Amino acid sequence: MELKHMAQREGRLSSFLKEELKMSTGLMNKLKWGDAIAVNGEPQWTNYQVKPGDVITVRLAEEEPEYPAEDGPLDILYEDEHILVVDKPAGMLIHPSRAKNEGTLANFVFGYYQRTGQKCAFHPMTRLDRDTFGIVLLAKNSHVHALLQTLEVTKTYHALTFGGPEKDSGIIDAPIARLELPSLLRYVSPEGKPSLTEYRVLERKGQQCKLALRPITGRTHQLRVHCSYMGWPILGDPQYGTEESQQFSCVLGLKHQMLCARKLEFEHPMTGEEMKLESNMDTAL
Repeated sequence: MELKHMAQREGRLSSFLKEELKMSTGLMNKLKWGDAIAVNGEPQWTNYQVKPGDVITVRLAEEEPEYPAEDGPLDILYEDEHILVVDKPAGMLIHPSRAKNEGTLANFVFGYYQRTGQKCAFHPMTRLDRDTFGIVLLAKNSHVHALLQTLEVTKTYHALTFGGPEKDSGIIDAPIARLELPSLLRYVSPEGKPSLTEYRVLERKGQQCKLALRPITGRTHQLRVHCSYMGWPILGDPQYGTEESQQFSCVLGLKHQMLCARKLEFEHPMTGEEMKLESNMDTAL
C-alpha cells in the first residue's frame, strides 16, 4: 500500500509527512530507514527539500492475512485510496475466527483487493454483530486506521422493537457489565461500565416501533441490551428478546435481529472532508 501526495509548496520532506500525510513521528522514523519514503520515485531522507510539483510516496508494508481471499457479494457505498465503506448483510461475520475461516466480510474484501490490484489490508473501524446489518467503515492500511481511531465517528442505527418508549426521544443511561465466563452476553448492572444511548421514535405501528439509536458510548451489545432493559427489545433478537417478543418475531417470520447500522458521520482522516454515508439496507426494517 502506498500513500501519495503532490507537493503544492516548498519545505522539508519531514514537514509533508507530518502535515499533509499526517504521519506520526514514530512511524516516520520507522519508515525512513527502509527506503520506504521517496520523492519522484527516488528514496530520500526526511531533510530533503521538496519543491512544488514533486510527488511524495510512502510505502506501507502490510502483513498478508492468514485467511483466504474469496469472491463474494460486496456492496460498496464509498471508496477512495484510504478507506472503503460497505454494507454488510445480516448473517455475515466481520472477521474470520477459528471456527469459521471463510465466507466473512474480511474474506470478500481481501478478494476484492486482489481482483482490483490493491495491496491493502483489512482494518475495520466499525464492527457489527453477525446478525446486525448495514454500514461498515474500513481503513485500507494501519496508518489510516490509527488516524480514524483519534477522530469522532458518529453512528446512527435504526431498529424495530417490540413495544416502544413513552417519550418520542430521550437518553438511556444504564451501566453495562459482562456475565460470568464462558458467557459472552452483557447485562445492565450498577457495577458495569457507564453506557449511554440516545433514542428517537421514527414510527409507531401497533406493537412495533421503529427507533433511531445513537450509541454515545461503545459497549459490546449496547443497543440490544439497552432496548431490552427498557422493556422494548429488538425484534428477532434471540439473546436479549423476551418470550413475548420472540413469539411475535416468529409470527412475522423474522430470521435475524432487526438492527441496521444506518449512518456514519466522520471527518476524513486524510482530507479533512466531512463524510456522511448511509446504508441502503434500511428497507429491510
